Amino acid sequence: MAARPPLIAGNWKMHKTASEGVAVVRELLALAADPSPVEAVLAPPFTALAAVSQAIAGSPYALAAQNMHWEDHGAFTGEISAPMLTDLGCRYVIIGHSERRRLFGEDDRMINNKVRAALRHDLRPILCVGETLAERDCGSMNAVITRQLTNGLAGIEPTALGHLTIAYEPVWAIGTGQAATPAQATDAHRTLRQLLMDTWADAGRAVRILYGGSVTAENAAGFLGAAEVSGALVGGACLDPKSFAKILRFAKDSLASHQGA
Repeated sequence: MAARPPLIAGNWKMHKTASEGVAVVRELLALAADPSPVEAVLAPPFTALAAVSQAIAGSPYALAAQNMHWEDHGAFTGEISAPMLTDLGCRYVIIGHSERRRLFGEDDRMINNKVRAALRHDLRPILCVGETLAERDCGSMNAVITRQLTNGLAGIEPTALGHLTIAYEPVWAIGTGQAATPAQATDAHRTLRQLLMDTWADAGRAVRILYGGSVTAENAAGFLGAAEVSGALVGGACLDPKSFAKILRFAKDSLASHQGA
């Protein structure tokens, strides 16, 4: 993993007002002012992006949005475009989260359009894939995540892969407190890695694959030490600066361990 420094992204979901978000950032910066060489990314809700952007200015932390529309502008009430996000200082955008797929009907075609739009505007997509419990139980995990990755990245050129991150998030583990085991995560990540390399050869080797799904300060070290896991997409635990700072520290330790191996 030495070639791919870990990326730890905190997805705040629909939590924290702008002022509350600034308070979270201030506490986090006091606990972990410099997470380098780990790349730390914060994804507050749209209404807090500007405030959080100002709060992390001059720090190593990067800003992400939780979603975006694939068009640059238009009559799309309630939507946000890539140029709007980059204007606020966003470097990353989460695309295809299972909650967007399940609750808001986003399909692979829409997600592919979003990935393409993000790359077109120099935003770095964090593309989420993952299976439901029913799909895992019937042995369809590999087929599901293969379809989601293949369709989500349709038409993407090898030169763009350096700006892309994949997040494996088993749907049955998101917000349930029932995280996958490091062995289960490794199995899924190896499937995704092989697909990336089969499709894009060496360019696919450099793509970071994160684990997400009930990541906590208590279990993060196990995931970050697992084969092919290049970081984490953290949900609830990222809302607690102390927990998120611990996860960042585990990521640093994991990187040092891999480099010393």
